[in-house]
Amino acid sequence: MLHARNHERSPRVKTFVMHLQSPTQYERVENVASFVGEDDSGLFGLLPEHARALTVLGFGLARFRRAGAEWEYLALPGAVLYFVDNALSLSTRRYLYDKDYDRVVDILRREFAAEEEALRGLKESVRQLEEAVLRRLWKMRRHGESGV
Repeated sequence: MLHARNHERSPRVKTFVMHLQSPTQYERVENVASFVGEDDSGLFGLLPEHARALTVLGFGLARFRRAGAEWEYLALPGAVLYFVDNALSLSTRRYLYDKDYDRVVDILRREFAAEEEALRGLKESVRQLEEAVLRRLWKMRRHGESGV
């Protein structure tokens, strides 16, 4: 006689996949159970099966947790975040992640901050160049109209 066994099934933890991409790196991170990031509106979290989302993360740290694991910290000099069909895509100039919070924060402060400062200087130079070109065009137009 066959006896039906009561097979206890542990509930399956829902997860999503995260795609980390930069111009020189790509990683697919499986079994992500949650993600926490920050944009201009503040801190937010994503869980599996979240509605479609699109935002821009600022310079700083995000964190994620794989199913049954500890938090991992993600240093970003800003990123475009897109969540759709249970997949999170982060597109950025550069990224680094590690389980060691202090190590990630140190790298964020030293390397990423220096990179951001250099970019700020470059942006300021471009802004000054644009202003100089506009002034020159304005003077040329003014002199052209006055017949000089």
